[in-house]
Amino acid sequence: MTTVALDVISAGWVTTFQDLGRRGTERRGVPTGGAADQHSAAVANLLAGNSRNATLIENLGGELALVPDADVLLAVTGAPARVTIGGTPASSWTPLVVPAGQEIRVRPDMDRGTRTYLAVNGTLETRTLLGSAAPDARMGFGQTIAAGSRVLLETEFRGFRRQLFEPPLFRLPVPVTRFDEDPWVIDVVAAHGVRAIPGIRDVIEGATYVVTPRSNHVGLRLDGPVLHPDDDEEIVSHGVPVGSLQIPHADELIVLGRYRSLTAGYPIVGVASQASLPLLGQAGPGRRLRFRWIDRETSLRRVARREAEVHRLGRAVAEAFGALGFMPPLSAIK
Repeated sequence: MTTVALDVISAGWVTTFQDLGRRGTERRGVPTGGAADQHSAAVANLLAGNSRNATLIENLGGELALVPDADVLLAVTGAPARVTIGGTPASSWTPLVVPAGQEIRVRPDMDRGTRTYLAVNGTLETRTLLGSAAPDARMGFGQTIAAGSRVLLETEFRGFRRQLFEPPLFRLPVPVTRFDEDPWVIDVVAAHGVRAIPGIRDVIEGATYVVTPRSNHVGLRLDGPVLHPDDDEEIVSHGVPVGSLQIPHADELIVLGRYRSLTAGYPIVGVASQASLPLLGQAGPGRRLRFRWIDRETSLRRVARREAEVHRLGRAVAEAFGALGFMPPLSAIK
């Protein structure tokens, strides 16, 4: 095991340590948190030879630039981005080797997504809260990475058994998220609250909603038409899934994110399919969204298909790295 230092040259707007979030903590009132785009984070880690839940770096906007003091194996995923290594263009959504002393620079196209993920083979040195590196500002756990700081990494990567390494060497079955549609289409399964607002299904499916600057880590606030319940019957607050569509008293639609808490007594009319959550995690102010109602069985099939794609990628990465003389941990294929 070798300790490698990553010098942070640029950190963009907000750069943090991140993983897939906490487990079993909501019963204590602590949200799961974790990467807003869980799919991109998991794939980045697999492409770097890590387990999908390993700690990685999430960048929200701006330009991220790092320089390692030894050769490192890494991957960049998430929003479409311009990636360079030592000034030479490189690809995202593929394994990359960054030589010692060379700068890797990642600049996302903010018109097509808001977050990029950079995973480096090995273990990033950082604090954890309740078993996770995921930030939680309300708990005073910021996890911010600033320009001029140094990130330490423990890694077993020593390079591949080839003298010349080029990214196109890999032909992996990578399930890349597409960000080209406008508006983005989000699949939604109806929730119990839809019965309390006659006509709300037609309103939501027929409208285009726009993400507002009032959005934050708790949820996306969307401008667009809504309806409200006809009566003043009290709704008991209760836990809700990530991706719940909530209608508050104001004329807006809220899609709750990974840092949501209870309903606050507002009706929940639907829940975004898990397969659509990566798009919601990439939606920034000005992004246009449309919603499409699907049934629960269709949602589960799409989730299972995406999970199978991710598992197939993990196995393919392990086989490819093994053929090149580097064996990632067995957990990387799970």
